[in-house]
Amino acid sequence: MTFREFIIFHIIAFASGFILDLIFGDPVYPFHPVRLIGKLISFAERLFYRQGDSPAKKRFSGLITVFFVCAVTEALVLTILLASFHINKILFCIVEALFTWQILAAKSLKVESSRVFRALEEGTLEDARLAVSMIVGRDTENLTDEGVTKAAIETVAESTNDGVIAPMLFCAIGGPALGFFYKCINTMDSMIGYKNEHYIDFGRAAAKTDDFVNFIPSRLAALLMLAACLFGGRDFSFKNALKIFLRDRFNHQSPNSAQTESLAAGALGLQLAGPLYYEGKLEEKPYIGDCLRAPEHKDIKRAIFLMYTAAILCEIICVGILICTAAIFIHIK
Repeated sequence: MTFREFIIFHIIAFASGFILDLIFGDPVYPFHPVRLIGKLISFAERLFYRQGDSPAKKRFSGLITVFFVCAVTEALVLTILLASFHINKILFCIVEALFTWQILAAKSLKVESSRVFRALEEGTLEDARLAVSMIVGRDTENLTDEGVTKAAIETVAESTNDGVIAPMLFCAIGGPALGFFYKCINTMDSMIGYKNEHYIDFGRAAAKTDDFVNFIPSRLAALLMLAACLFGGRDFSFKNALKIFLRDRFNHQSPNSAQTESLAAGALGLQLAGPLYYEGKLEEKPYIGDCLRAPEHKDIKRAIFLMYTAAILCEIICVGILICTAAIFIHIK
């Protein structure tokens, strides 16, 4: 297979994986690659973490964990890809498409957040609290109707980068090998990247690496969401989205999380974030956005619209760049 052929197969697989995600969502089964990555992270923690170690040693152990998880995952992914390549080119394309499908999570994000919307519209507040607890890390048992709504909006906004745009960009650049590298880092951050007593040192490498790999994608995701405002009519304010993004995009402990959240807050005219409870403890966090109006249930659907439109725009741009690259090699040939 020439490099030109490889790019063509990559374009087909990349686009197919995205379409599969839009149609079917992330498949749920015991051997899902991301679920296996989670089990590998848990194994690595048991292997390398020692409660009595000094902070410096815990940080070193955390760094080793990052290398170990990424190395094992990449070795397995590359082995499967290379084996399929040597068997048949079409099989290689199918395997890459299936891997890409399981790396992206646009449909699943829509489904989970839509459950919160339906619970708010048709069920009880307890139903809504339970639904939103499936997609957020904060305490949900005392959330009001407005609190549940805002929590769902914030999750969709933040996950637009983590679950959709960032993995899509990594897959476009390096296929499933780079896509699963991103999923390793992002999953480790969600499992061990906490700033509590247990993980403050051990999870530092995972958290910092996640900040690094998301630095550019989170900003591109915000810009794509800004462009999405132009397709949403009167439900979204392009001007206010840009204003709040420029003002509040660093109103978060992470240098990346508030990028898309501030964009959504400005586009919808809402005030998001602020003080939240985690494991019974109040954490003071700055607000994001201005309270131009009270949030309503339909804002969850509007956040989903921003996420989906940004995803489609990103896919179109990535495929366009890949096609131009293939055309250049064809011309050179």
